[in-house]
Amino acid sequence: MKPVPYPTIQRFPLYLEVIKQLQLAGIKTISATDIAQNLGFTNIQVRKDIGYTGIIGKPKIGYNIKELEKVITSFLGWQNTNDAILVGVGALGSALLGYKGFEDYGLNIISGFDVNKKIVGKKIHGKKILHIDDFESQVKLLKVSIGILTVNQSSAQQITDLMVKAGIKGIWNFSSENLKVPDDIVVQRENLSASLALLSVKLSHKFKTKQ
Repeated sequence: MKPVPYPTIQRFPLYLEVIKQLQLAGIKTISATDIAQNLGFTNIQVRKDIGYTGIIGKPKIGYNIKELEKVITSFLGWQNTNDAILVGVGALGSALLGYKGFEDYGLNIISGFDVNKKIVGKKIHGKKILHIDDFESQVKLLKVSIGILTVNQSSAQQITDLMVKAGIKGIWNFSSENLKVPDDIVVQRENLSASLALLSVKLSHKFKTKQ
């Protein structure tokens, strides 16, 4: 199987959003053109992306919409819920604990960890907050493989080392630290400053073209 480009993987959730919206409208079949028009992409790009899943559409008809949703969901590994735990229950961490949309993508954050005595032992958005000292035992007890890192840069590597030691295999990194991990650990970094920079540049470009 050919390796799938990261931009293709990043577009698949957008395709699923369009598919779900059209399903709610009672649509039974969908074409690459339908998806492309909704998202402002090209037909060729969408068709090429969907081709990585192995599904084959019918000429002039497209794809069965339920089958396409199932195939893309399976391709992304979202058909089964993955449990995760979060470390760093500040403003961002609390917001992530309360975001219900993760469940649509097969992610279930079961608890949060922190050192703040004011929140340890309490529940935030229905999720129990435990002390970081209990992290390793809880990971092994619950057999969790995904860790979400929302701590500050100064403690990010230390917590990462703890995650690796406890058996975490995938780390979703919201800190600004460039983490050092063993080769068998997967890290996905969310660089919020980079996203803000892109927004600022695009906005500036829009203003300049209107002048």
